[in-house]
Amino acid sequence: MNLFAEIRHLIIATLEQMVAQDALPATLNFDPITAEPPRDPAHGDMATNAAMVLAKPAGMKPRDIAEALAAQLQNDPRITSAEVAGPGFINLRLAPSVWQNVARQVLNQGTDFGRAILGAGQRVNVEYVSANPTGPLHVGHTRGAVFGDALASLLDFAGYDVTREYYINDGGAQVDVLARSVYLRYLEANGKEVAFPDGTYPGDYLIPLGEALAKMYGDKLVDQPESEWLDHIRDFATDAMMNLIREDLAALGVEMDVFYSEKSLYGTGQIEAAIASLEAKGLIYEGVLEPPKGKKPEDWEPREQTLFKSTEHGDDVDRPVKKSDGSWTYFAPDIAYHYDKVSRDFDMLIDIFGADHGGYVKRMKAAVSALSDGHVPLDIKLTQLVKLFKNGEPFKMSKRAGTFVTLRDVVDQVGPDVTRFVMLTRKNDAMLDFDFDKVLEQSRENPVFYVQYAHARVASILRKAQEAGVEVADATLMDADLTKLDHDAELGLLRKLAEWPRLVETAARSNEPHRVAFYLYELASDFHSLYHLGRSEDGLRALQEGDAATSQAKIALSRAVAIVIAAGLGILGVTPAQEMR
Repeated sequence: MNLFAEIRHLIIATLEQMVAQDALPATLNFDPITAEPPRDPAHGDMATNAAMVLAKPAGMKPRDIAEALAAQLQNDPRITSAEVAGPGFINLRLAPSVWQNVARQVLNQGTDFGRAILGAGQRVNVEYVSANPTGPLHVGHTRGAVFGDALASLLDFAGYDVTREYYINDGGAQVDVLARSVYLRYLEANGKEVAFPDGTYPGDYLIPLGEALAKMYGDKLVDQPESEWLDHIRDFATDAMMNLIREDLAALGVEMDVFYSEKSLYGTGQIEAAIASLEAKGLIYEGVLEPPKGKKPEDWEPREQTLFKSTEHGDDVDRPVKKSDGSWTYFAPDIAYHYDKVSRDFDMLIDIFGADHGGYVKRMKAAVSALSDGHVPLDIKLTQLVKLFKNGEPFKMSKRAGTFVTLRDVVDQVGPDVTRFVMLTRKNDAMLDFDFDKVLEQSRENPVFYVQYAHARVASILRKAQEAGVEVADATLMDADLTKLDHDAELGLLRKLAEWPRLVETAARSNEPHRVAFYLYELASDFHSLYHLGRSEDGLRALQEGDAATSQAKIALSRAVAIVIAAGLGILGVTPAQEMR
């Protein structure tokens, strides 16, 4: 039940009646018409732009359309007033029974309330994390993992068929560096003194791998040439690192549907097939790129390369896919990987990248546009950096990782629920400060506590009601006399509940799961405000002594709040709290 969509349908149906009455021309497009909360709640419950968007194509004054439309809308029993404002906006007020019925709908549908059909079963691939398999996940990966996982859940809730995917970057030079680093730990396990050159991975997390190799081979690989051990140790180390990454993701509550290996693209003809597809479209040519901006011409060495005409699909410059020596550029396997995604018949692709990949967005979008002939949209979301603080100071690097703070460092400090919620308290492209002390505070300033406390508070209300002999099963509460919810604070909370289905669709359309976290905080705030009012106004208390019917109506509202909070937290991957300790 999306009440805003319901009222929009009413507006459009009324406009169609006006067309049938020759009050409006028959060729109007009603798609741009909206029904949404007004900027100022004092103006009403909803506002529509219908008259404003129809005036020009209808050849009429917006206020004339608005007045005629408002007069007819007031004939509907759900509308108590329809007032024309300004040049032609219409502010609507709805009958209390409309809002009261929202609680009944929530109780009836449970956590499926707000579940949308927006996606209509379209197949969406969400690729996220995709960290190099060279070590444990760091805090930057944590934000990308949480964002991607919450987005996937949001899209699923909005009616899309979602595949969660991790692209294993195991085909580049970094995994050779990993193998050499592990070999150093192997030498160390055999009693050799080693030094880690710049560019290798000195973290303690590789010590167990070196020890494992020492048990497997003894000293057989000591002083052997790289050609004798590189391939095997690379495969061994990559598998071990991916197991570590899977464990890290599991600690955060993230499960992938697909792990796709970059290495599987090499020697299988898949890169060649992707480039051939572009070549068949006239998008591959041999040429020399212009000098990059900021470089003096004398510093530029022009050389002929195989280039992709990415500028024909919105990029700033054409991009090389094959070097002058005949080897593939790093862009070529990425093209092949996305060619594979397109070939798997996804209707939409979403990639979650770190902020340092900003320069990669246009070329990747150009590639997908070219590969799919513009039929498969690619949305790339960049996640900004996370700054960690503890005791008022920047949180230092992990000794285990050697150079960075790991995902496990964060989860071990505050738990997965707090980690996930806090990572979504800012939009993905905004910097995020993560203060270990503040995120554990039990105060209104801590959004995860405030939302969890609202859910736990409702659980407490239900327990006390049961102790008082009041029946609080959802089926019973659904039949309560909800006309008793007539105080402004109660109706305001019902209005906030009614926004949930619309919020789900809005957040899904924009691929912005942080909107869910924001909404939950606002809903919790409205609920806590009503709860505190009950301390000074007896009639607002959830439990009305000696009046089971009124108690059930009040509790029905509280229970509806808890259901929506549970649904929202489910999207964020956070477990609702039953009590606070």
